[in-house]
Amino acid sequence: MTLIIKGSGLTIEDIVRVARHGEKVQLDSQAVERINKCRAMLERKIEAHEIMYGVNTGIGEFSEVVLNDDQVKDFQKYLVYNHAAGIGEAMPIDWVRGAMLGRINVHAHGNSGVRIEITQTLVDMLNKGVTPFVCQKGSVGACGDLAPMSQIALLMMGEGRAYFEGTMYDGKEALELAGIPIPGLQARDGLATINGSNVMTAMSALYLYDANNWLKQAEIAASMSLEAMKANMRPYSPKLHEIRGFKGAIRSAASIMKCVKGGDLAELKVKCKVQDAYSMRSTPQVIGAAHDALAYARSQVEIELNGVGDNPIFFPDENLQLSGANFQGSPVSVPMDMAGYVITMVSVMSERRMNRLNHPALSVGLPAFLTKGAGMFSGMMLSQYTADMQIVEQRILSMPASIQSIPAAADQEDFVSMGMNTALKNFQILDNAYGILGIEFMAAAQALDFRDWKFGEGTTKAKEVIRKHVDFLEIDRPLYPDHNKMKELVKSCEILNEVEKIAGSLE
Repeated sequence: MTLIIKGSGLTIEDIVRVARHGEKVQLDSQAVERINKCRAMLERKIEAHEIMYGVNTGIGEFSEVVLNDDQVKDFQKYLVYNHAAGIGEAMPIDWVRGAMLGRINVHAHGNSGVRIEITQTLVDMLNKGVTPFVCQKGSVGACGDLAPMSQIALLMMGEGRAYFEGTMYDGKEALELAGIPIPGLQARDGLATINGSNVMTAMSALYLYDANNWLKQAEIAASMSLEAMKANMRPYSPKLHEIRGFKGAIRSAASIMKCVKGGDLAELKVKCKVQDAYSMRSTPQVIGAAHDALAYARSQVEIELNGVGDNPIFFPDENLQLSGANFQGSPVSVPMDMAGYVITMVSVMSERRMNRLNHPALSVGLPAFLTKGAGMFSGMMLSQYTADMQIVEQRILSMPASIQSIPAAADQEDFVSMGMNTALKNFQILDNAYGILGIEFMAAAQALDFRDWKFGEGTTKAKEVIRKHVDFLEIDRPLYPDHNKMKELVKSCEILNEVEKIAGSLE
């Protein structure tokens, strides 16, 4: 299947299919017409010596410096050189591919003044598997993601470095091996390639996709813990959540009820308390709040994916160019800060349930630390330590980056979004979340093995999947292999996929 790029309609799922699964892309014919029409207007303005930011002027503090005709073309080369100033390890390939797709979709509007050869080269690179080497750090998230996007733009001159078929090459060699012509940079081409928040937006799209899958698994793990602790399931009644009105809570309660459906607890065959602790009773409200936060973040990210993030922006029908700040990353970084810390919030609740499973005074009859030989054996005591350490790291990372602006460029760029910091730390938060949730899954499965009633169809399937990877803890053993297996199991979404086959979609 081929994704047609029109400048509109691009979704988070499209980013995932292209960035991770190699789906081919193609420019819509009308998009090609728009790009060519805008370029023709730009060239007329250049010939008329109309002053245009970043075309025949310097940038940033040098925006008042007017370039002569001989300087205009070479300026784009030096612009990319200067901004290819990142640092650190290579970005994952899916981040870079997602950013390239986002930039193509910006160009497809026909408001960037770029030559069609540049946009088509990005298309060809995606389709033929040429992915630039891009450092993870360097962007401040205003004037776009200039540093990482410039490492992509180096390929337009046959420079930089790139992966092709799993091997790193010099940029020129990678393009030659893939049979992609080097387009070179002419007036405006460099800035039109780099001046948008495409990297942090692509990363955010991928994160939101993964975070949604993680939240669905958090509901499955909660269901297992609730069944193990004889929870009162009345707080999950649809009527209770519908009368308050929050969509996320309605969704979360419904998902949990799907997981426990068919079990003795849901069918009121197991005696329970009148009211449980908050970490049990308010699970739909808390996970639901996270669902609502991700939904808002998704709406903002998809607006950015389909908007024109660039500077200057050209309007061919009006013969007009406007310079502004449509590269500013705050509309994405603000909701994505929230999308990060809600995962921390749900992780904290996961750990609190795991604590109750371990705690003999709170677990409704389960053995202390989920072991038959308390005293000689410590069971899952230290698993809680591991979860707690990761939560503290999540809390540190949950400080919003969007309030951390540091002025740059001689105070011309005196407020920046720091959205790349948001994107980077969100993946760190989620990496810890996989481990924390894996530990709750492991503890819940251990607890269910001590119970002797019928469990819900979804929770039963989840335990079956877990037992394929981690054995019941009969006697103490080193737990780090189990923790790592459970973390990878959550990342793989195997539990989610199998439970949804039984219980239906948890969306």
